[in-house]
Amino acid sequence: MEPKGSPGVREVLEEALERGEREADPVEVADADKRLDELLEKVAYPSKVEAPRQAAPHQKGSLMGVAMRTATPIAVRGLAVELRVRGVAETVTGELASGVSPELVALAAKNGDAVVLECAPDAPPLVVGVLQTRIPEELVLQARAVRIEADQELLLRSGRGAMRIRRDGDVELVGSRISALSRGLFRLVGRVLRLN
Repeated sequence: MEPKGSPGVREVLEEALERGEREADPVEVADADKRLDELLEKVAYPSKVEAPRQAAPHQKGSLMGVAMRTATPIAVRGLAVELRVRGVAETVTGELASGVSPELVALAAKNGDAVVLECAPDAPPLVVGVLQTRIPEELVLQARAVRIEADQELLLRSGRGAMRIRRDGDVELVGSRISALSRGLFRLVGRVLRLN
């Protein structure tokens, strides 16, 4: 509730508008009015409210009836994948989508990971990806080249052994017993070599 004698919100707004009209440049106001009219001409107001459209019947190539599900792969044979789908008693045979690696799906089958299926009517299920739902017991990185980069520091640690590589070039190797073997030449090069 506003105190007596003080102007209300409406009065304050009306006064601000009147002050703006008095102080505004007539050329700017005319230009703004012209731009507003042009904008309003571009906006089409419907003369009546249209009835909602009914869903089109299923056509080949449409998205009607397409669903996503998860499944557990059992085996991969070429581009065919044998799948266990929840709620289906027998195993289902699906296909790999283009670009999905058979090796990746085979690894998911080995680890018990789930895959994502695209299911469309009158088509076999399509495996479109692997879904990781837990931290694996063993992580295998396999690629033509593996690159690990860190801006400040890289630390590899297991139990009481560790290797740390710092940005300034310091490399620390710590372990209870460290063995280094070479089938060929073994070189240790440094400005200073200190043993104990």
